Amino acid sequence: MSNRELPLTDVTSPACEVTSVVRRPLTAEAAGELAVAFKALSDPVRLRLLSVVASHTGGEACVCDLSEGFDVGQPTISHHLKVLREAGLLSSERRGSWVYYRVVPIALQQLSDVLLAKGDTIAGVNA
Repeated sequence: MSNRELPLTDVTSPACEVTSVVRRPLTAEAAGELAVAFKALSDPVRLRLLSVVASHTGGEACVCDLSEGFDVGQPTISHHLKVLREAGLLSSERRGSWVYYRVVPIALQQLSDVLLAKGDTIAGVNA
């Protein structure tokens, strides 16, 4: 059967119930901005780097602490950190000869808000 021959389904089927909206859906602009952050996190190395920074006291880590445990070189780590910075997930500050990376809490909260519907729970904590 070709695509032209597929039967159409009735969108207003009596089995389909209209449900109320519990929160405002994303605007096109907000979705575009959040997509940049989600795209940055779609790489396993970047996701791990963000996790490593977030795991340090105060959500901050020196670049010297970030390459251990990765099977990529320092230039690749620097590239991934740049992508995370440009996506707004990390901020950085130079202190002497070292650069310190810090998680941007509001950015993580925005990602979390998109993924959790009101009333969802994670590990027994209401969102």
